[in-house]
Amino acid sequence: MKPVNWRAIDLISAENVVQTPTFRKAVKKLKSNQKIDLDQAVRSLIDDPSLGAQKKGDLSFLFVYKFTMAKQHALLGYSFDQDQLTLELIALGSHENFYRDMKH
Repeated sequence: MKPVNWRAIDLISAENVVQTPTFRKAVKKLKSNQKIDLDQAVRSLIDDPSLGAQKKGDLSFLFVYKFTMAKQHALLGYSFDQDQLTLELIALGSHENFYRDMKH
């Protein structure tokens, strides 16, 4: 997958959303109020995939969107395929061990 050039794109939105098994497993553990906050975050990313920050080095494929879920900070890891307009939801969690777990 080639890197996304956000400067060349003016407010695009994702047409397809894909979840990895890791992401699905994390969502299953959430309570209903947390799922509402997550749903709002995902909808924001669908509307504007450039909201997250692209990581560097080993994690250059990853974008991370920081948001509040049930009054706590949460990180949503995702990738975006510019050609197919596909948003892939990769990981969800708190900052603790988030990046370490992404490398494994």
